[in-house]
Order: sequence, then structure tokens, then C-alpha cells
Amino acid sequence: MDIKNAQKAVDTWIKEHGVRYFNELTNMAQLTEEVGEVARIIARRYGEQSEKESDKDKDLGEELADVIFVVLCLANQTGVDIEEAFQKKLDLKTKRDHDRHHGNKKLK
Repeated sequence: MDIKNAQKAVDTWIKEHGVRYFNELTNMAQLTEEVGEVARIIARRYGEQSEKESDKDKDLGEELADVIFVVLCLANQTGVDIEEAFQKKLDLKTKRDHDRHHGNKKLK
């Protein structure tokens, strides 16, 4: 599924199952919560914190998908074509950072 179709799929899901979009501030809070869940898994599974028994069954992919879902909700309700915006950002980063990271001794 490409980004444009994912954005449409979220809109369809909201209309068929979610009644309506939460307002933008609620979705921003929800996005923060979902990113926190991703951070918790990463910190405990790949970082130096020990993983709690209750966290061992958490699915990182599912939590990342939650983040994407809420981002697509925010894009839909604010009129952002996220596929177009992402392509512009990728083009900008390619031009701006093409040589930047190759010269970074910290990445060698």
C-alpha cells in the first residue's frame, strides 16, 4: 500500500468505524502517547533498561503502525497530502544532506 492509499484507508476506516476524527489536539496527544509506547519498547529492548515481563510481548511493529495511523489522521483532518509532503522532504534531505553524513567521522 502506498502512502496515498494508506491515507485514504484511514479516512474510510474513520468514516465507517470511528464515527468522526478526534479533534487535532486530541490526536496530537494520542500521537505523543503512541510515540511514548514505541520509546518504551526501544529503551527496554534495545537500550540499557531492563525489559519488564509485562513488556516482553509488546509488538514494536504494531506500535509503529499506531504512530502512522495517528499521523495519517492528522494529515487527513488538516488537508495535508502526506505522500506529497514526504516526497518533498526526501528531495530536500537528499540535496541538503548528500555529502553531510559521509564526512561524519562519528558514523564510520
